[in-house]
Amino acid sequence: MALGIVMKLRAGAVALSVLAMMPVQATAESLADALASAYEHSGLLIQNRALLRAADEDVAVALSSLRPIIGWTAKVERSFSKFASATTGGVTAHNSATEANIGLSASLLVYDGGASRLAVAAAKETVLATRQQLISIEQQVLLGTVQAYMNVVRDAQIVELRRNNLRLVARELQAAKDRFEVGEVTRTDVALAEAQLAGGRANLAVAQGNLMASKEQYAASVGHQPGSLRAPRGLPKVPARIDEVRAIAVRSHPDLTAVQHAIQAAEYGVDRARAAMGPTVKLQGSYGITRDLDNDQYFSQGGAVSLGLEQPIYRGGQLSALLRQSMANRDAQRGRLHATRLTIQQQAGSAWSGFASAQAQLRASAQQIEAARIAFDGVREEAKLGSRTTLDVLIAEQDLLDAESNRITARASEVTAAYSVLSSMGLLTAENLNLKVERYDPEAYYNLVKTAPINRSKRGQQLDKVLKAIGKE
Repeated sequence: MALGIVMKLRAGAVALSVLAMMPVQATAESLADALASAYEHSGLLIQNRALLRAADEDVAVALSSLRPIIGWTAKVERSFSKFASATTGGVTAHNSATEANIGLSASLLVYDGGASRLAVAAAKETVLATRQQLISIEQQVLLGTVQAYMNVVRDAQIVELRRNNLRLVARELQAAKDRFEVGEVTRTDVALAEAQLAGGRANLAVAQGNLMASKEQYAASVGHQPGSLRAPRGLPKVPARIDEVRAIAVRSHPDLTAVQHAIQAAEYGVDRARAAMGPTVKLQGSYGITRDLDNDQYFSQGGAVSLGLEQPIYRGGQLSALLRQSMANRDAQRGRLHATRLTIQQQAGSAWSGFASAQAQLRASAQQIEAARIAFDGVREEAKLGSRTTLDVLIAEQDLLDAESNRITARASEVTAAYSVLSSMGLLTAENLNLKVERYDPEAYYNLVKTAPINRSKRGQQLDKVLKAIGKE
């Protein structure tokens, strides 16, 4: 069983995935491949999975207060004294003894107004909230990966575009020099082409620098340097209306669900603070053995059982302050729910608007490229006939370059914006994307610890194996 739990947890434990350790292959890497690698590699996910396991343990800690507390003590005591009295004629007498004692003690909470059970319920709600926070972190990691992937694709295409443009400008420069030799153009035309070529080289250097930076961002997100990346051929399914996006976001976004669980935990906190003002009943027992090490004839043993009732009367206002504090925390969580709902609606609307804008930009850039290409071809032919100058050709060429660059950027923005819409709705997860990864099961560890097993129990030993396996990866 422990091995099965490890298999469920290992995807989000403390290890870099096998994919992250492998060298980049020559085959093209798809966006789905990159997302899978990021899911297995992300240190942020590893960190928050560990925080979830810590929250799971809070349930076990709270549950332990409802169980017997058993302990043992052992001591060896040497006592000595000296005294003088009339019976000794004023002579100082010495007395000493060495005793060994061993004992057992046990206590059981019988009644505390439900405070301990409320603590267990609050811990469970905190676990549910932490699970939702983990989903939110997962969305951040995957969206960051999409952005990194598309930045590399975009910048690589722009570098190639700049190289092609540089070759074209070099041909234009050679043509200008040839025409200058036969007197068709002036030295100014040649200088204009030379300036354009130098500017093209500078722009290529900038584009290459941007590509290098994007590759570093990709490596940080995915776990390895990018090889040949495939531009996505399609887009994830996105609702057609902004109202639908907002409605789904309010229903399913993990941030909102996390706050709802936090409110319920705070409600339990208020009830627990009230219960702390009531009486507590405890059953206690003890048993001990005492032996005089200086006298083999002396030996005693005995025990006691008691049922005690206690209730605080006055603690300097501490209990009242704790009650008011718990109520304030609950009210703060309620206010947070309202603010989170508005934020999620705003983010959903912004994401959908950004997606619609990117699509419109992509359509416009396609039309711009078509018109700019026709204009460039026409200006170049007219220049051959002498009715256009070299400057006219260079301007038309730059317009075409800008249009093509805009389309590349718009395409990258469209893909990123589509995944941003999914994230705003709370749907950008490994499960919803159907990534080929071993998905982290947030219930696997919880199911092992929720009954608060001790290390020597069968389940406790299974937990030891799980944690050792996690630590080795």
